[in-house]
Parts: sequence; structure tokens; C-alpha cells
Amino acid sequence: MAMRSVLSRISPTPLTMRASGPGGFRYFSDGKGRVLSEEERAAENVYIQKMEREKLEKQRLKAEKEKAEKEKEQSEKKREGTQ
Repeated sequence: MAMRSVLSRISPTPLTMRASGPGGFRYFSDGKGRVLSEEERAAENVYIQKMEREKLEKQRLKAEKEKAEKEKEQSEKKREGTQ
């Protein structure tokens, strides 16, 4: 009985077929109700992976830049303290 209530609350559309809000990914649907072909899904997956790689690269560069700035500030403070 409890299982039925849980299942009735779950949407009939699998998570992989939903768009998760703005900027969400569409895995198996083109947004017009038709299912994407294997080639279209593969192309979309390649695009998604490319965007994820670019996002990670930007995060890595930002982290490196912040680390370099912190090191520069610390070295300047040490120099000021010795003079």
C-alpha cells in the first residue's frame, strides 16, 4: 500500500527525459515531443561533454588565478614585514 502512494507521486516521465529548468539538458527529447535518433543523441552528448569540459577548464583557470593572487599578496606582506 505504501509503495502505491510513493509510485503515484512519482512523475511517469523518467528523469532522463525531462528538462531540468532553464539551462537543463534534454537527453532523449527535442522539446517538440519527438524522440531523438541515436545520431542526434550522440551529437547532443558530445556537445554536452564539450560544454562541461569548457566549464571545468574555466573553473580551473579561475582557481589557479586566485591561488596566484593569494601567493602574491602573502609574499608582499612578508616583504613589508621584513623591511
